[in-house]
Amino acid sequence: MTTTKDLSKHPCFNRESAGSCGRVHLPVAPKCNIMCNFCNRKYDCVSESRPGVTSAVLSPEQAVLYMEKVLEKEPRITVCGIAGPGDPMANPETMDTIRLLKDKFPQMLFCLSTNGLALPARAAELAELGVTHVTVTVNAVDPKIGAKIYAWARDGKVIHRGEAAARLLLERQLAGIKILKEKGVIVKSNTIVIPGVNDHHVLEVSRTLSGLGVDIQNIMPLFPVADTPFAEVPAPTPELIRELRENAGLHVPQMSHCKRCRADAVGLLCQDRSGELSGLLGDCSRTAPGADLSKRPYVAVATREGMLVNMHLGEAHKFQIWQRDGDAFAFVEERWAPEPGAGSRRWEELAGLLSDCRAVLVSAFGETPRKVLTESGVLPYECSGFLETALAEVYAAGDLSGLKSRRKGLGKACCGGAGGGEGCG
Repeated sequence: MTTTKDLSKHPCFNRESAGSCGRVHLPVAPKCNIMCNFCNRKYDCVSESRPGVTSAVLSPEQAVLYMEKVLEKEPRITVCGIAGPGDPMANPETMDTIRLLKDKFPQMLFCLSTNGLALPARAAELAELGVTHVTVTVNAVDPKIGAKIYAWARDGKVIHRGEAAARLLLERQLAGIKILKEKGVIVKSNTIVIPGVNDHHVLEVSRTLSGLGVDIQNIMPLFPVADTPFAEVPAPTPELIRELRENAGLHVPQMSHCKRCRADAVGLLCQDRSGELSGLLGDCSRTAPGADLSKRPYVAVATREGMLVNMHLGEAHKFQIWQRDGDAFAFVEERWAPEPGAGSRRWEELAGLLSDCRAVLVSAFGETPRKVLTESGVLPYECSGFLETALAEVYAAGDLSGLKSRRKGLGKACCGGAGGGEGCG
């Protein structure tokens, strides 16, 4: 039986419903296929409310459990969204999550936010799954300007840079939006105003979006973030944003009540409860005893140069993420570790960061992180030597039930040329 849905109950697309209808963002998509020069996706900062920030990452099954608990606490939720912390279309878990949620909560409106690079391949499927609202971030329609905004774009195994990356991204965005509109999906476009980069170009973006039939545009001020190329670029003034929205409104309807939500936002737009309900998120992100960790595709590695496992867990400021690729191993991406100094919460945040990893390979670790990570299903292993040897050991272990969390579980990987360590060999 088809459930009739009131599309006006999406608070981001309809301001009149913002005070009575809430949304929940499910952080199930950690990977991203582009690098924006304004983005730093460190996984939790309690003082920040911005896209890309979350306290944990959930599996599709954990997302359903979390949704159940959220609705008990906040029954005014009408929208279930996926907004990262990476790009939903770069994560197969996104589609799995939507399928599970559709069966469990057919009354919900489903939406997602994407950069659009992988959108054309998934747009028709999203419509078939019942996704009613999609947001596509379009910051430039001129590759010369886009090249200043994006460091690179990864299409499959190929990484594009400069104008080539911006041109490919734009082509995919335009094609994806066209398919969505043909399928009757409501489309919003976010446009981030970056002074000195694209502020003079925003109205051209609006005209292009209008020609595609985009339903609403959200012109957003840049949020300068530390450790990014745009960290020192000043945020645009409220007057500039107001002027741009007024002029762009001649081409496409404008959104003016955006809260720049976190990837784990929950509640009404005017009353976000992500901090209050972060405990639920953390509880649901933990792996149930007996779970098959072989379904997690990745392994995290603490390494200085990308060849050896040679960093202590507490010293690693970032982790390389690897996956099996046939008979070999492929590098996926780097993820920044949570900042030190937060005690056990730091390891809970790291468990969320690595929730799609079956293990994390390090040269050493302490008892507290071992306990926290293991309970979350991210099994830490002490080893040294060549990275690929250690990866082979972990993937050969299947569900990891035969491995221990210390050196003796990784045989050859521990013998890095020095004398035999604890249980080594």
